[in-house]
Amino acid sequence: MISKKIQSVVRDIYDFPKPGIVFKDVTPIFKDPALCTEIVDAFAEKLAHLDIDVIAGVESRGFLFGLMLANKLNKPFVPVRKPGKLPFSIVTKSYELEYGTATIEIHTDAFEPGSRVFVHDDLLATGGTAAAASELILELGGMVAGFGFVITLGFLNGEEKLLPYSSNIISLTTY
Repeated sequence: MISKKIQSVVRDIYDFPKPGIVFKDVTPIFKDPALCTEIVDAFAEKLAHLDIDVIAGVESRGFLFGLMLANKLNKPFVPVRKPGKLPFSIVTKSYELEYGTATIEIHTDAFEPGSRVFVHDDLLATGGTAAAASELILELGGMVAGFGFVITLGFLNGEEKLLPYSSNIISLTTY
């Protein structure tokens, strides 16, 4: 079962990025190419019923499986980045995190208006980052087709923040 495999390699980092936070570190997953392939295949299987035009990956760990998934599904990949990283015309959104504030950006020509965009990130906590990405997608005339996360921290209720954008929320494991 994919959930147990993921949980067996994800490690807890205490007091990162600040005291009181238990950070779920997904980087050990990347040591196992077979598990990475299994994760992408699991997402592809769960997305089979959705009509998707574009995969948007949120910086930075959302790029890793997001790009692999886009390639597997033969869909374009769009990076959603931190400020100052995109060289072309952008739209920007600031939002609250569980431990501060952040800002993300996307190119204004990332996709065509009316595109159905699937948002991918490694982890769903409070939902602030994915909701901000959704706001950018809507601002550019896109529709949020759904969300995909390797991990969800269920106790933070992030899914509630995402439901106004899409009820298609896929997570491979939940803590």
